[in-house]
Amino acid sequence: MIKVRRRIGKMVAWPFAFACALSLGAHVGSPDVFYEGDAGPYRLVVTVRMPQVIPGVAEIQVRCASNDVSAIEFVPMTLSGPGSKFPPAPDLAQQSKEDPQFFSGRLWLMEFGALKVRVTASGAKGQGELSVPVPSFAQRSLKMAKPLGGLLAFLVLFLAMGAIFIAGAAVREANLEPGEAVPPARARRARFVMGFTAIAVAGILYLGWAWWSADASTYGRYINMAKPPAAETTLENGNRLILRAKGQDPEWSQLVKLEEVIPDHHHLMHLFLFSMPGMERMWHLHPERIEGGAFREELPGMPAGKYQIFADVVSKTGNPWTMVGTVELPGIDGQALGGDDSAWSGNAAGARAAGDAVSLLSDGGRMVWLRRKEPLVAHRPMSFTFSVEDKDGKPTSDLEPYMGMAGHAEFVSKDWSVFAHVHPAGSVPMAALELGRTGVSSESHAGMSMALANRAMPSEVSFPYGFPRAGNYRIFVQVKCAGKIETGVFDARVE
Repeated sequence: MIKVRRRIGKMVAWPFAFACALSLGAHVGSPDVFYEGDAGPYRLVVTVRMPQVIPGVAEIQVRCASNDVSAIEFVPMTLSGPGSKFPPAPDLAQQSKEDPQFFSGRLWLMEFGALKVRVTASGAKGQGELSVPVPSFAQRSLKMAKPLGGLLAFLVLFLAMGAIFIAGAAVREANLEPGEAVPPARARRARFVMGFTAIAVAGILYLGWAWWSADASTYGRYINMAKPPAAETTLENGNRLILRAKGQDPEWSQLVKLEEVIPDHHHLMHLFLFSMPGMERMWHLHPERIEGGAFREELPGMPAGKYQIFADVVSKTGNPWTMVGTVELPGIDGQALGGDDSAWSGNAAGARAAGDAVSLLSDGGRMVWLRRKEPLVAHRPMSFTFSVEDKDGKPTSDLEPYMGMAGHAEFVSKDWSVFAHVHPAGSVPMAALELGRTGVSSESHAGMSMALANRAMPSEVSFPYGFPRAGNYRIFVQVKCAGKIETGVFDARVE
């Protein structure tokens, strides 16, 4: 049933194949979506656990900041276009009996592409809603269980043989009186019809098998197209890095147009370079787009070595995706960092005890991870809160917006299989949020940046996120303090 539904949904959703190709690259190895925002008067933290196949069932979890919410409803919609204005009937979430501020539910996602989950909250203060953009894509093709496959094969064979014998019996005995012997001519005609029916049934089964195989192959190609594209690099003039993308399917480059990506946090690309293997150095850079859809970055001063690349971009449909690769660089005698570019260097991952809650900053201050005492557990949504202190150990009063946000965080696994670029609003790109609200891409976070600039910013910054699997991670937290970008770094062990 899963495969049948999946294939029907895929045939219906062929126009969304391009959007699907852009989806899986976002937040490498971390497919779930986390978002914190306001649904009218209610503050909500929403987690969307994406299904592995499409059509499939997404698990939605909502935690309310207050206890005055009485009902939560979910509904899936396209991110923009006509489908975003005509929602289907919503599903009602179940309120936890043990924790009345927690709601959960399951939601069928039937289409590929850029979707959003609209969450409506009702309670003592009236009604409010928010929309969470989600990239709807297939992560894998589920294999049929062997017992079920054996049963279906037996039933197909049984029905095929039944059709053959029924055709023969119809010709041989249909008009005979009870007890009348079968004439030899009719018996020969029945054998001929049975042979012809056997050939026809075999042909039908062959065509069905060919269709099924071709359909499965096409679905597999969709999955390959949705895998993170490779970052192909060229070094020019000793310090100019050129980045291009190459998909894992031959048609990927014909479908993905880097010339059409849209700005997110004021930049078309967010390039992260991590020194290998220990992550003792990190750069957060912002290349510019050049002719042909490639991107160019004039590298700052960097020591020779091998570097892991993660390059974030947002498509014009609102789907985020990430180019992944490695590059060997000679010693770079580059230019000084400027604008929103930043760098960090320190101890290699694992040099400090996992869970060390203090990271020293370059201005003499420090960043403190306000973590709970319980161990970190995979597949559990959490709020990661960090406090920034000045050199006197007091909460700093100099924080200011960094690219329109209170902060940016990167969660990176030690084996490079997980990379997530997260903000205080969650893992959703601001450009996608704006598309979901207005249907037009724009720098929606510019207004947020002005709002932050017009009021005093707190000395703490939080990020909603959940680790997708157990292992060792390094967390990079970036804030802007008195005009200077500061980076706190923490190691974490996830059970």
